[in-house]
This record gives sequence, C-alpha cells and structure tokens, in this order.
Amino acid sequence: MSLTLHMHPLASFCWKVLIALYENDTPFEARLVDLGDPEEAAAFKALWPTSKMPLLRDAARDRTVPETSIIIEYLQTWYPGPVRFIPEDAEAALRVRLLDRLFDLYVQESMQKIVGDRIRPEGAKDPHGVGHARGQLAMAYDLLETELADRTWAAGEAFSLADCAAAPALFYANKVAPLGEAHPNVSAYLDRLLARPSFSRVLEEAQPYFAMFPT
Repeated sequence: MSLTLHMHPLASFCWKVLIALYENDTPFEARLVDLGDPEEAAAFKALWPTSKMPLLRDAARDRTVPETSIIIEYLQTWYPGPVRFIPEDAEAALRVRLLDRLFDLYVQESMQKIVGDRIRPEGAKDPHGVGHARGQLAMAYDLLETELADRTWAAGEAFSLADCAAAPALFYANKVAPLGEAHPNVSAYLDRLLARPSFSRVLEEAQPYFAMFPT
C-alpha cells in the first residue's frame, strides 16, 4: 500500500486527516505511534524532526508529507476523489482556507492548551495561559455563530477542508467549553458533523482510547 499515516486514534489533528481519507475511501495503512516508547519516538523523529502527528508517507512517490492542511491538499492533488476539499474557484478556496485556519488556530489550539494544562503536575499549571485560551475559544465561538448562520457546512454548501478541521476541533472544544444555548448555529453544525459517516467512523475507532482523555 502506497500511503501510510503515522497517527494516534485519540489525537484531534489526526482525526482531521482521517476524515479526509474516509471521505474519498482513499486506501492507506494507519500506523499507530506511541511517543512514550523511546524506540518508536526516535524512529518517528527520524521521519520528521518535529515529531508531530499526523505524518503521511507516500512510498509510491517517495514523499513524506507533514501538517494536516498540507496533507489534505496533497491527497487532493495526487489521490483525488469525489470530494474536493479545496474548491477550484479562487474566492471559494480562500474562504475554505480561512475557516481551516480559524478552526486550527483558535479552536483546536485553544482547546489543546486547556487540556494540556490538566495533565501538568502541580506547581507547573498555567492559569494565565488557560484564561487566554478560554478567551480565544469564546471569541471563535461567537465568530462562528455568525459565519454558520446560513450555511450547511463551514464554508458553504460543499463539505471541505474547513469541515475536516472543524469536526475534531469542535468535538473536543465542546467538552472543555460547552457551546450551550448561546451558540445554536455552532451546536447544530456540530450535530451535522457528528452525523457525517466519515466522522462517525473516526469516533468509533477512537472509542477504546477515550478513557485516556483528561477530564
């Protein structure tokens, strides 16, 4: 098999790429990486020095592809399917890329800051950083509430890269900062994402690992 995705089933950024792969039934091998194992961690770092997951390896083209948005664009270019994640229209493509950045930088990263602080030892907590992250997340929720008012998917009526980013970001963010009644448009959008077969499959595969999520 040409494509290998180095990943972990609980990692939100890995979900983003898995959704894209499942949307187009793209054949690939999932290779679980245990960064707690020194040997595995060293082997993974040799592939990509940042040691960030997911990482796509394409043996057929001898390419190692990092970073989720780049991976999905790579898949669209070299392994296309019926779902186009970045539209051909330039204006529509810019809107998709903007929403993708919003979900990654303001929802995902803010959520991860809050979650990461939960597993820090006593004396190493960062209440200021967590407060800032919660503020960023609240800002993003308010912005999205307006953006999603008249759309089926994040950037319009077609499922895109932005939705691949949104699904894991909102799923986990809703656990640490519930959307509540103040954001009905975002809540309804998350429900549509949860009903999407590609995301349902990701969640089903992650189920055995949910006990590892810090509460």
